[in-house]
Amino acid sequence: MPRLDAARTEKPLAGRKILIIVENLPLPFDRRVWHESRTLTAAGAQVAVICPTGKGYEAPYEEIDGVHIYRHRLPLDAKGASGYLLEYGAALFHETRLAWKILRKHGFDTIQGCNPPDLIFLIAWQFKLLGKRYIFDHHDINPELYEAKFNKRGFFWRLMVLFERLNFWTADVVISTNRSYRQIAMERGKKKSEDIFVVRSGPDLNRLHVMPPNPDWKNGCDAMVGYVGVMGDQEGIDLLLESAREIVFDRGRNLQFVLVGGGPALEDLKALAAKLGLQDHVTFTGRAPDDVLFEVLSSADVCVNPDRVNPMNDKSTMNKILEYMAFSKPIVQFEVTEGRYSAEDASLYAEPNNTTDMAAKILSLIDDPLRAAEMGRIGRNRVETELSWDYQVDTLIAAYQRAKG
Repeated sequence: MPRLDAARTEKPLAGRKILIIVENLPLPFDRRVWHESRTLTAAGAQVAVICPTGKGYEAPYEEIDGVHIYRHRLPLDAKGASGYLLEYGAALFHETRLAWKILRKHGFDTIQGCNPPDLIFLIAWQFKLLGKRYIFDHHDINPELYEAKFNKRGFFWRLMVLFERLNFWTADVVISTNRSYRQIAMERGKKKSEDIFVVRSGPDLNRLHVMPPNPDWKNGCDAMVGYVGVMGDQEGIDLLLESAREIVFDRGRNLQFVLVGGGPALEDLKALAAKLGLQDHVTFTGRAPDDVLFEVLSSADVCVNPDRVNPMNDKSTMNKILEYMAFSKPIVQFEVTEGRYSAEDASLYAEPNNTTDMAAKILSLIDDPLRAAEMGRIGRNRVETELSWDYQVDTLIAAYQRAKG
């Protein structure tokens, strides 16, 4: 990683003290925030992070690779308005408590708030009064995410719009994950272009290890389709399962689907797979360690992204796409703006939310291994030459230099 090595040598952020707050995933499991933290540390900054606990990440404090990680407990996965209110209220309490503790113990000059939710500006407000700077790291577009989750607008949707506006208003600098989010920062957030920096969630190619394919994952089938990601209501796994049903029963093809990831909808999706008669053709691993993840990706013949086409998924960059490309895998996904930007010719694009078309495109790649291999090579080359994390290092550092004021 030449750019990261240069930052490690030149230390452009020497003397800076940074606090990062992330609510939805623990570190170092949150790969984007972990890459950011290690990059900032390499560039000479002191970095402390506040995040929730999670399976395998229960320690209230750890120092890993020079990053100070403070974790707090949250209620179980929230469902419904009351559940989210409980979760967000608990998170704000712990984030405030730990931020003041970190200020006393380590000090900081800049806060980086990573959404969701768009409430970390409430922490930033307390410290902006003391002259601290605030960077908003825009991971998700929450009004669209709310609408995708609940299929409605209404009072809470309007709250999401208000919180987003206040978050942008509070931020001195915005880090956007792609060009669509940058446009939102300018149009809805009213931010100046010079205060917005696009830092993509590129994979660290030194971390992703291609492994020998393990035929056991195919479960005796002719070929295997892989999926990596959250098991949630808005991820479109139900659409993938319907495509699998069409492939196995309507078309009589002997394929195995291996789905890696955990989430609130996991048990419901297992029940749906059984209801569709797919229990012998679908494997759910749950949240898995890296060696399992890498082996599944190395063993897959085709990888899929079944995210429903809606305003949220159309404008969002999915990390799974870049990981598939890093493993030289051909991809099938529905037609979405940022998905096409990331993958280009490494993917086929099914008609929006059309499970029959997705099934056909999966089979077209299974039946044409030469084309599939060429698409995999295209994807890997794109990651190596443009989209890996090393290409994000300079922009992230520039965002912090801008925020210094």
